[in-house]
Amino acid sequence: MKKIFLLSIFVSICFISTSCFAQEQEIESVEILVQQDKIVDSEQEQKTEQIKEEQPQEEEKPQVEQVSADQAKGMHLTIYAAASQFHKTRTNDLLDNTEMNAVVIDIKEIDGDISVKDVAGGVTYSKSVPSVLPYLKAVKEKGMYAIARIVVFRDNVMPRKRPELAVKNPDGSLWQDRKQLTWLNPYKQGAVDYILELAEKTADMGFDEIQFDYIRFPSDGNTKNCRYGVEHSSTTASAKIVDFLKQAKERLAPKGVKVSIDVFGLTTTEKTDMGIGQKIVEMTEQVDYVSPMIYPSHYNNGEYGIPNPNKEPYRTVYIALQGAKKRIPVEKLRPWLQDFSMKGVPYGPAEVRAQIQACYDCGVKTWLLWNAACKYTKGGLKSKKDQYSYTKTSDEKIKELLKYKDPNASMQTRANNVNKPANNGAVKKPVGTSANKTTKPAQKPATNTVKKSTKTVTKK
Repeated sequence: MKKIFLLSIFVSICFISTSCFAQEQEIESVEILVQQDKIVDSEQEQKTEQIKEEQPQEEEKPQVEQVSADQAKGMHLTIYAAASQFHKTRTNDLLDNTEMNAVVIDIKEIDGDISVKDVAGGVTYSKSVPSVLPYLKAVKEKGMYAIARIVVFRDNVMPRKRPELAVKNPDGSLWQDRKQLTWLNPYKQGAVDYILELAEKTADMGFDEIQFDYIRFPSDGNTKNCRYGVEHSSTTASAKIVDFLKQAKERLAPKGVKVSIDVFGLTTTEKTDMGIGQKIVEMTEQVDYVSPMIYPSHYNNGEYGIPNPNKEPYRTVYIALQGAKKRIPVEKLRPWLQDFSMKGVPYGPAEVRAQIQACYDCGVKTWLLWNAACKYTKGGLKSKKDQYSYTKTSDEKIKELLKYKDPNASMQTRANNVNKPANNGAVKKPVGTSANKTTKPAQKPATNTVKKSTKTVTKK
């Protein structure tokens, strides 16, 4: 029995030894496999790093400082110019090499066609209007300031699609101005909602600012036939324009975009609504920037005591801005300046520079250039490196440029120039003086044209 017991113990010891040896072997095998995997992983990592080193690395784009609203020095571009390689080459040269640092791009012009989908059921969407997104992206990558211009009530498409939103004739037909263009009725909330819906979708594209143009009632054509469906007067007209801006502010402010407006040049000194509903003081309270169109060519001869304002760009712009500064905050002023020739007076570098200098002399450091053909005078602009080199003109020199006239005395009183509207709701045009006896408030030019594909589109 003792032998059997000893044999059992020996067998057990052998079994345990064998099991331990097997476990050690298994552990060693696992360790070997782990080591092999580590070697393989290490080799793969080395190969990956080698491949990465051999591949060309993309350079990280440096952060571009974005231009702010109060620094904007911009130029107007039609949406067709923004999509044209020819125009983009020319405008990029200005953005890259001159003080120009902002663009104002048409999203909706007076013809009414738009490229923004899903607005008001898409009734004004047109495939022929190019998308602004590619150019907008390129502009923003340069750090430039981007403004979307939307023509508000002058519209030759929506009133024909939805006549209930239009200004009408006494017989109920669509009223048309002297260019045979229709107008949206500012009193119709449906018309307001259409414009604001377009503005919201435009803001979502990435624009920094929405600029409303033609934010007024009709002034050209047989306005005595205009019918709005409600009681219409100078008081109700100006109140409705301000109400539009209040609604725009409520809907656009949450999107973080600025809101600006284009107004007639004479609004800087005119205290009435000029028969079109524009009162600059009340309108300015609702927006971030105001752009009076103070083109010297669009002032009547004799305005501000200047025999021919078109021939004296510095004097005209200076007096207009001095008038504006007395009525609205200077930090909200961003005027439109003239970079086109009209009425036989050629405009070049000297004339453009004179207007810009007048702005700086009035403490206005942000401005816009208008040319319907989107062709701008590079020689009238400072280079990028010299863009901050403007200095104020001496008081003695300003007096000389103003022909020793006090700008306050030069501002003509125009309070009684607008006739009260008749009971039929028509608003008469402001009365002025000119060589040809016609009345034409300051506005953007209607004579310049820009070619769109094969047809010519008249721009204001």
